[in-house]
Amino acid sequence: MSKRDRAARAKGTPEADATDGVTDAADVLTDETASRPTGKRSSTPRGKRSTAPDSEAETASSVALKERSSRSSTATDQSRNPFIRLWIFLKQVVGELKKVIWPSRSEMVRYTIIVLIFVIVMTAFISGIDLGFAKAVLWLFG
Repeated sequence: MSKRDRAARAKGTPEADATDGVTDAADVLTDETASRPTGKRSSTPRGKRSTAPDSEAETASSVALKERSSRSSTATDQSRNPFIRLWIFLKQVVGELKKVIWPSRSEMVRYTIIVLIFVIVMTAFISGIDLGFAKAVLWLFG
């Protein structure tokens, strides 16, 4: 169903009723693609988008916007004291560390061995390349 047909059906015109049972692949394709978002959201708040706002919805959205703006300003300007800000930061760090899933002892030993083997292999590889280049430079320039 095309956008024009949907608009006609919404208005209640008789020509929209004639094509109610008829759909083809192109109409289904446009219906699926029309339901997806196509770009960035607008910068206007959701309550401000409609041209004829409902008075109850308008007041509710303006209250929500006022609450959101007042909360954001108090969150950024909690305190000018650096020690209080540091204490809050450390409390947040501890709170985040409590959410971490720590590895078991056997997993930690396994990961440590893997890392050590990788470091030894890479050190040997880079040392070999360095030694090879040093020999090549001495052979080339004498």
